[in-house]
Amino acid sequence: MGLMSARKLAKKRQKFRWSDRKYKIRNLGLYEKSDPLEGKNQAKGIVTEKVQKEAKQPNSAMRKCCRVQLIKNAKIITAFIPGNLAQKFIDEHDEVMIERIGGKQGRSKGDIPGVRFQIIKVNDQPLHRLVSGKIEKGRR
Repeated sequence: MGLMSARKLAKKRQKFRWSDRKYKIRNLGLYEKSDPLEGKNQAKGIVTEKVQKEAKQPNSAMRKCCRVQLIKNAKIITAFIPGNLAQKFIDEHDEVMIERIGGKQGRSKGDIPGVRFQIIKVNDQPLHRLVSGKIEKGRR
């Protein structure tokens, strides 16, 4: 390479970093563009329907989920309903707050296929307090 070739090496390294997939995704902000929450932690939405997802092998259960249309960008996503018999407190057209479940690298967690979000509030009432019976569901 020779003396005083550091600038050339640095420029070359900069040029070929774009062939690295992770570098490209990070610098172009592709994750935020494809993310339904647009990089935020939580979002509000309206419940359109309640559905059940079948758990992956070796488990056999029907996981309670619901389809939520986000208020900010009208995207429809599937959100998990945590808690025993918690689906009773969620009706259609309720306003819910969702957050990420927190699986590895933004993917789904546990045995629920394709579900990356969970419900934390229903009509501005915390879901875990509704399930435990500490408060009643607010009327809208």
